[in-house]
Amino acid sequence: MSGTLNKVMLIGHLGDEVKMHYFDGGNCVGRFPLATNETYTNKQTNERVTNTEWHNIVVRNKAAEICEKYLSKGDKVYIEGRLKTRKWQDDKGMDRYSTEIQCTDFTFLSAKNDNQGGNVPTPNPQQAAQKPASNPATQSKTEGTDDLPF
Repeated sequence: MSGTLNKVMLIGHLGDEVKMHYFDGGNCVGRFPLATNETYTNKQTNERVTNTEWHNIVVRNKAAEICEKYLSKGDKVYIEGRLKTRKWQDDKGMDRYSTEIQCTDFTFLSAKNDNQGGNVPTPNPQQAAQKPASNPATQSKTEGTDDLPF
């Protein structure tokens, strides 16, 4: 082991639809924003304060296609992955940086009602291979924090 770890675990809500980009050779990338919230009570004003943090999620290939098919804006999802910072140049030639979560695992947490009878979609073999978020303590911390701006 190299003595380092780059691991991110998030439970949040999609801020937009999954945007897909297809490449020659059949590969693809899906991108979407994920919102996580922290809520607390300001002790001085006794006011409830919610801070929303936005994360740029990147999924690849078959996982991206599954996300595009089953996820939509506002859905709750568990994401596991690693941080990756990209460097690029804007139109003026200035160096810009973007930090993303490269998704390695995900679990859908919102129940979906299909237009085909109201059933929850059955996961395909690739989705079934994804590890579920099995830590109930992590899941219960986010219950009741659905005060999203969308």
